[in-house]
Amino acid sequence: MKHRTRHLLSFCALSALIAAAPLNAGAVTMEELLERIERLEQQNRELKQEVQDLQRSGADLIKLPETSAEAARNDETGFVSSNADYGFRILDAGEDVNTKPIVQLKARQQGDLKGSVTLSGQITAIANVQTSNRDDKFGYLMRNPTSANQIGGDVSEALIHSANLAVTAQLNDWITGYFEMLYSPEQNFGAGTITALTRNALDGRRAYILLGNLEEAPVFAAVGKLDTPFGLNDSVSPFTNSTNWHAFAGLAYGAQLGYVENGLMIRAMAIQGGAQFRAHNMPVNDTNVPSRLNNFAIDANYTYGFGERDSAMFGASYTAGSAYCQNYPVFHFNPCTDPNPAWDIYSRIRWGGLELLGEYASTTKEWPGSAVPDPTNPLSVYAAQKTSAYTVGARYGFGELLESGRQKSYVSAEFSNFVAGDDGAPWERQNQLVLGYSRYVAENINLFGEYIHVDGFAPLNFVSGGNFPDGSTWSDRDAETEVLLFGAQGAF
Repeated sequence: MKHRTRHLLSFCALSALIAAAPLNAGAVTMEELLERIERLEQQNRELKQEVQDLQRSGADLIKLPETSAEAARNDETGFVSSNADYGFRILDAGEDVNTKPIVQLKARQQGDLKGSVTLSGQITAIANVQTSNRDDKFGYLMRNPTSANQIGGDVSEALIHSANLAVTAQLNDWITGYFEMLYSPEQNFGAGTITALTRNALDGRRAYILLGNLEEAPVFAAVGKLDTPFGLNDSVSPFTNSTNWHAFAGLAYGAQLGYVENGLMIRAMAIQGGAQFRAHNMPVNDTNVPSRLNNFAIDANYTYGFGERDSAMFGASYTAGSAYCQNYPVFHFNPCTDPNPAWDIYSRIRWGGLELLGEYASTTKEWPGSAVPDPTNPLSVYAAQKTSAYTVGARYGFGELLESGRQKSYVSAEFSNFVAGDDGAPWERQNQLVLGYSRYVAENINLFGEYIHVDGFAPLNFVSGGNFPDGSTWSDRDAETEVLLFGAQGAF
């Protein structure tokens, strides 16, 4: 606008000079008038050149103001954005279980997060039928196995298993903020049935500040509520988590440090003491009060690539305080007298469309609560045992290869085992077999079906008894559960 005004003034001045010339011929000669016109033309040429230079440089001085809608269309990044593939990966509960911060750092490195804030969401709907040879005892662990929700020998359901909403904020080139909400009435620890308000509450599942920039350095740090670096805990099944996940996957307050480069990943985390949200319990003055950072976990793995999509990964983990330290009777979040460390080894091999997975975890000491200390009780004949779990699984992908790296369809088989007590004890073990099929109708939508068979019923609460007057236990090594399940998972 400034330059247009100058053009207009020049034109007006020229018109005034020409109009006034005959009347003031004595005062202004024709030669002087021509010199003035020549100077004005030179100024016009310079102004035109300046305008062209400004246009080429994209200066905002010559742009008209945009409406908010035009600004949103023309802004390639924007303040708020979404990425369906990132949303699916960051909120998927079966893969990259405890490496979500690395998923985020790699997404930033690859430019997948366009906005300052990335909104992500996930929802999983399921329908299933279940049968058990023991009334009210269903060992399928994708819902809390309580008689408050599963009555008789046959049950069925059609519902929302879980839904998540997450915010990933790129605060600057090095700092990422993350917050995730979870709605999961089937696995919520609230009292009552799945229709009770106490079980339909939202849970702040994860929240942390992440420091790292893989473009600049292979190290990162995170502080907050996040998954602990212990074990793999992934599954090849489309929906059902492995028994290793249920037994040893940790979620806790703490501070994590990590290194990731050239296939090597090393992570360590200082974990808040007391009974944490999942799989960690370290006594603080013989209480469960989380007033010290007196627990830790460390993990290291190496991935060797031998083809465009082929790789072999091997890893090991250790934690100073697992969840299996409580005395009889066992109840969630009760304090421990002494910590019980645990270790884990795992491997994953990918060769073309085939993926193989194996994992074994165990405590280093016997779990005190896995035995009944009352000599007058017949159940006391069973000695305390180390707690362990293992998983073996295979998955084969076929069909179209999607941009995310997933294939269109998968078939899978996985067996996992949890050992909680002595041989022959009612709480000795719980085994799980899952046969699955997945079909990705889009990068972010998975339709799936599973057949699940479970041997044993060994819930963590009162696993060896103590909740009935006669000291008996509700665990049952001979209970069997059959499940046929269908579902859909979508994310943005």
